[in-house]
Amino acid sequence: MDELAQLIATARSWQAEDRRAAIATVIRTWGSAPRRVGSHLLVREDGLFEGSVSGGCVEGEVIATGQALAREGGFRRLVFGVASETAWQVGLACGGEIEVLVQALDDGAFPPALLEAIAGARAAGRAISLATDLATGRTTQGDTGDFVRRYDPPLRLMLVGAVHIAQALVPIARELGHAVSIVDPRGLFAAEPRFAGLAVDSRWPDEALADWRPDSASAVVTLTHDPKLDDPALATALRSEAYYIAALGSRKTHAARLERLAAQGFDAAALARIRGPAGLPIGAATPAEIALAIAAEMVQAFRTRG
Repeated sequence: MDELAQLIATARSWQAEDRRAAIATVIRTWGSAPRRVGSHLLVREDGLFEGSVSGGCVEGEVIATGQALAREGGFRRLVFGVASETAWQVGLACGGEIEVLVQALDDGAFPPALLEAIAGARAAGRAISLATDLATGRTTQGDTGDFVRRYDPPLRLMLVGAVHIAQALVPIARELGHAVSIVDPRGLFAAEPRFAGLAVDSRWPDEALADWRPDSASAVVTLTHDPKLDDPALATALRSEAYYIAALGSRKTHAARLERLAAQGFDAAALARIRGPAGLPIGAATPAEIALAIAAEMVQAFRTRG
């Protein structure tokens, strides 16, 4: 369960207990802000909270404001930074500045139904946007407004090939928030002890990917060097919205791979989506270093996507 899913689960549990709450969102940042725009904190009327808008710097005042709004309704915009009276108290005297919107979790400000809309879209593998009118403090579904926040589906990674690099990449990808799946029809590679706690799919990669259905928050990485396994997986990934598609192998191997895929009808623009050789050029040599290079390139691809 990623951070957003945990936030929604917490909101649901509080609603089931008929507890009032508020939601805080980072809507602007300047300089060395501790968290990204769009980060959330959920706070209950009694001060119990989930999430973070600053990694601890301004949470105290945000929570107090959220408690008041949970009881009274409405919204408030809070700005923290070196120019504010609370600069040293909230720990932003290093030069960063953030603006946080705090809204009651009710139909007048941030309707709870929107959390269900987010959950439903993510479960279906779709992105969804919410727009907020900063004059009225009300949030609605849509992509036009003073502040628009896009919610992507949960991050996922499909690894084709239960190889040594996969063993190193699985824990890194999990720490980065990806739910990881591995497919490899070769029985010896898929032996359970090699991937404790993670079942390896023994089907052919294209069959597994057809069921997995890559979406805009999915990454697909082929690691086998075997065209019989890698090519069908890459073809399936290219027909999807996967944000990152990569294949292990030398430049010569990759050139031959592109020729085979071109023969299947993929044009130059489609083939350019495949990162090959996989990973950022950091001089990686060991399986762990190659896994790190791939993970870093995944992050780069996701954060710079259009």
